[in-house]
Amino acid sequence: MIDQFERLPGIGPRTAQRLALHLLRQPEEQVRNFADALLAARSQVGQCKCCFHLSAEPICEICRNEERGNGQLCVVADSRDLLAMERTREFKGHYHVLCGLISPMDGIGPELLQIQPLVNRVDKESITEVILALTPSVEGDTTSLYLARLLKPFTTVSRIAYGLPVGSELEYADEVTLARAFEGRRQME
Repeated sequence: MIDQFERLPGIGPRTAQRLALHLLRQPEEQVRNFADALLAARSQVGQCKCCFHLSAEPICEICRNEERGNGQLCVVADSRDLLAMERTREFKGHYHVLCGLISPMDGIGPELLQIQPLVNRVDKESITEVILALTPSVEGDTTSLYLARLLKPFTTVSRIAYGLPVGSELEYADEVTLARAFEGRRQME
């Protein structure tokens, strides 16, 4: 059981041991409910047919929400990024999950991602702005440039700002972060 927990992301040997020992102290019915929940999630959760976010329904709750139809479409690499954006409670539009980033070194080209469905959505739906919310990395930048070239003929394409985290000190920031913060500056209101 400890070995299985260690295979989970972010779980080291000590945490795996703690989790295993905790489960062994639980009543059998609670452990059975936990196991059933894992199996049910694995068999019932798939991808939304519209945005490719994880969903137990054919169309996810966000895509079904008619109040979110403001013409904005936020593009993220995976469902973890979508959930992070949702935690901010700032974005009121719809999402599109690419299911990865372009990475030639890893053999991941545009054809392996959900890029064609994105282009189809932008072409068919009344999307006024596509917001690229991709990781500031070589892969994220490559994917963003590729998508911007594809989508600019159809709609406005923007990218979320990158820079310094709140509460950080300038002297400890690396050059790339400082350069991005400088490039993403905006006028004071």
